[in-house]
Amino acid sequence: MNLNLSGKIALITGSSSGIGFAIAQALSAEGATVAINGRNKQRLSDVTKKIPGAYPFMADVRDPQMCRDLISDVLLKFGCIDILVCNVGSGDSVVPGEETFDEWRRMIDHNLYSATQIVDAAEDALALVGGNVVCISSICGIEALGAPVAYASAKAALESFVRNIARPLGKRGIRINSVAPGNILFPGSVWEKKLNENKMVVETMLTREVALNCLGSPSDVANLVTYLSSSVASFITGATYVVDGGQIRS
Repeated sequence: MNLNLSGKIALITGSSSGIGFAIAQALSAEGATVAINGRNKQRLSDVTKKIPGAYPFMADVRDPQMCRDLISDVLLKFGCIDILVCNVGSGDSVVPGEETFDEWRRMIDHNLYSATQIVDAAEDALALVGGNVVCISSICGIEALGAPVAYASAKAALESFVRNIARPLGKRGIRINSVAPGNILFPGSVWEKKLNENKMVVETMLTREVALNCLGSPSDVANLVTYLSSSVASFITGATYVVDGGQIRS
């Protein structure tokens, strides 16, 4: 399938590793020029070399001013932004029921504001080209699965943001959708840690909870993001797509 991404400029936040890096690779493979974002200068430099034509941009998108500066820097380098992927997020939190004010704020900054702030900063640039946004959410924001409460709540808020902002953005010619991954395995992921700690417990969970009885890979998420980022998906907005091997039931 020709996704018509040749010549497009894509900014992927949190793309120096894991799912974000896989998304950058997939978009590049379809012809897009990718802007890689992260907070670690050396890691950014290392991974950017692995993608032809990619360019690194260091910024912490939990900070609204850094979001504005990041968009300005990308526009200065490339002239436009056609695709924005909001990938920053983390489920590394406290046991359910032990949340504090500071932990709530940290999870919301990481999993909600990191997306809403960069979307706000990029809106005018996206409107100029009829661009689109894909937010990486989680199945934990859709169904109660025993995940950290503040994390799940922040992802649920992100899902609501995508649904509710779709109409205002649509009036400006911008599409926005979300992808909600399930259990994704990659180096440094929580599932790599759990497998190393007790492989049998993970396998039992997969057999009991996941229809396909396996963990997913970053490319499973990246392939769907690439499709949603393309003109082939031009009539899709305000929607959530689940990539979880058949885990959630709602």
